[in-house]
Amino acid sequence: MRKAIEGFAGQFRYEPVIEQKKNLKKATSFLLAGMGGSHLASEIIQAWNPLSRIKTWSDYGLPEVEKTCLVILSSYSGNTEETISAYKEAVKRKLNKAVISTGGKLIELAKKDGTPYIKLPATGIQPRSALGFSVRAVLCLMGEEKGLRELRALGKTLNPKNDEDEGRRLAGETKGCVPVIYASRKNSGIAYNWKIKLNETGKIPAFCNVLPELNHNEMTGFDRKPSSKKLSENFFFLLLKDKKDNQKIQKRMEILERLYKERGLKVKQIPLRGKSVFEKIFSSLLLADWIALYTAEGYGLEAEEVPMVEEFKKLMA
Repeated sequence: MRKAIEGFAGQFRYEPVIEQKKNLKKATSFLLAGMGGSHLASEIIQAWNPLSRIKTWSDYGLPEVEKTCLVILSSYSGNTEETISAYKEAVKRKLNKAVISTGGKLIELAKKDGTPYIKLPATGIQPRSALGFSVRAVLCLMGEEKGLRELRALGKTLNPKNDEDEGRRLAGETKGCVPVIYASRKNSGIAYNWKIKLNETGKIPAFCNVLPELNHNEMTGFDRKPSSKKLSENFFFLLLKDKKDNQKIQKRMEILERLYKERGLKVKQIPLRGKSVFEKIFSSLLLADWIALYTAEGYGLEAEEVPMVEEFKKLMA
């Protein structure tokens, strides 16, 4: 896992190639169908550009889509049950589609059917660690040259080691607690990625939510009345603060932090830093990687593998 984090910036040098490209039709919207780490690219692209016409589907089958939508079937292994189900549904409905994978059944089906596909590098890392590869592949299928250029440039300047010390410190600070990550709606994909890293790499419970919605419901669960205050004593709130957020959102975050601290809850602001949106996103996610790695080490747990997921898959087979 450490090597995957330290080498992450190199993923931005990856140049995706669309095979069977002649069958790729022009699209005005996009649906990324994938599970776990294989759909995270969609959330990151939405955080990069909220106007990007891309949505996520994480289930069997497919929803209704417009004729000009490109359905992107993404499975890092190529053998994800739900994504293969979505692929077969796309074939049945004769939808515009493309595949992203390192291999497996999904690439086999794409080759057989003449479906455009991008074969990701099979480096042996976990899907959640291959986010750079995945984002570049999705941007390529979307024709987002601007995003590809920005990531290529970021690969030359992003240094994963810069965040290691802070990650180690935060892992120690949050040990013994359940992290809850809050962000603006715009940055919900970043918060969700933090949660996933803490779940899969850190091997701990972690949750996330967004403002302003949580101000209308979730925060009332942390009002800490005498009869229920024990329930909330082991939560640690991490607020992803973005200077580019709407001023009202920033005010809500400040007030929320004050209210939580007045009630004896543990809260810490984590500023999103970077000159570009992509730099802010990936610097934050690298920090989350380090926190998750040192969290696992702090509990004496192996960070990379996901044995419970594999156990579940065997029971489903």
